[in-house]
Amino acid sequence: MARAVDEVPVGAVVVRRGRLVAEAHNLTRTLSDPTAHAEVIALRRASLRLGDWRLPETTLYVTLEPCAMCAGAVVLGRVRRVVYGTPDPKAGMAGSLGNLLQDPRLNHRCEVTASISVERAGALLRSFFQEKRR
Repeated sequence: MARAVDEVPVGAVVVRRGRLVAEAHNLTRTLSDPTAHAEVIALRRASLRLGDWRLPETTLYVTLEPCAMCAGAVVLGRVRRVVYGTPDPKAGMAGSLGNLLQDPRLNHRCEVTASISVERAGALLRSFFQEKRR
């Protein structure tokens, strides 16, 4: 089955006070932009909609554990909480390879709820990469 978008299937949403503020999915291939991860795009959209680069009352929900770039953006944006579906043992920086989100040396730390949908999110990602190898 062909995919409508040839992107790694990672999605992210930003929620504030129980309301959806922004949503995004990876666009790195579509935009030829290594920074176009779902988390970064969702944070940009949330900041624009809320009119502030600081997002202290928000929660970021994401399919895959954030990488170093995305974790850095979360810390810089002062996001209160990150919830992710499945760990990323090759690039994850919310517990797998390191934990930028809770590093005491940084000026902000956020709550992390890890691995809430390991099987489901993991299966989606495995399926995508298996299809790419064919």
